[in-house]
Amino acid sequence: MAGERVDGLWALGRPAVMGILNLTPDSFSDGGRFDAPGAALAHAERLLAEGADVIDVGGESTRPGALPVEAAVEIGRVVPVIAELARRHPEVVLSVDTGKVAVARAALDAGATMVNDVTAAREEEMLPLVAGRGAGIVLMHMRGEPRTMQADTGYADVVAEVHELLAERAAAAVAAGIAPARVILDPGIGFGKDLAGNLRLLRALGDLAALGHPVAVGASRKSFLGALTGAAVDDRLPGSLAAVAGASALPRVLVRVHDVAATVQFLAVLAAVRSAA
Repeated sequence: MAGERVDGLWALGRPAVMGILNLTPDSFSDGGRFDAPGAALAHAERLLAEGADVIDVGGESTRPGALPVEAAVEIGRVVPVIAELARRHPEVVLSVDTGKVAVARAALDAGATMVNDVTAAREEEMLPLVAGRGAGIVLMHMRGEPRTMQADTGYADVVAEVHELLAERAAAAVAAGIAPARVILDPGIGFGKDLAGNLRLLRALGDLAALGHPVAVGASRKSFLGALTGAAVDDRLPGSLAAVAGASALPRVLVRVHDVAATVQFLAVLAAVRSAA
């Protein structure tokens, strides 16, 4: 069953690693590199060989300023790749990165077992769809939409406001019939937040986990790391690893990353050191 594979992520004894597979021409880090099906499948196989527990397949960029695409375009990008990965690797958790019910339905039909929704399921039918399929869902906080989200990054209390919204959406997900362990909360690092807000949210991941659900962290290569270090997009691996270090101590956490092999090694050593202590 789809949900049982999601449940298995929390029995790994370490953070689950979600490898990013962008099938878009305009994503901020790797746009256009894997938008051909052959290149996409080859990259997915590489991510799995490096230790990814989840492959997150996206057909619409959510970088700051990105414009939306039609559902049919998104479906045409993601469904063939998900279907082939499901055929080759039926045991792997496949996620579709979308906020559109039509895309999520097509991806679940093709073999996806998780929906990574950056809108926290704003479309009314999303939660009943996921519940009916026994799948998992990532509910992410984002103010506005990718095209506009960085226009307003001011909060009276960013941690309180983000956690309040996610608690509300998690309650709605459970009420719709999704098991609490399959409702994963993501504070939305880089989505409508400034540098200070991103750092505060990373610092408060333990408080987010205290809401009783698994937590997802997506900080890989993001612009706040460049603001802190001056590093270019492709040179932000050390910062990306530092950003997930605190999350690694949480009991149920999913880290969404571009650099799977380095992240898996980093988390394995960190877990060994903590265990020894």
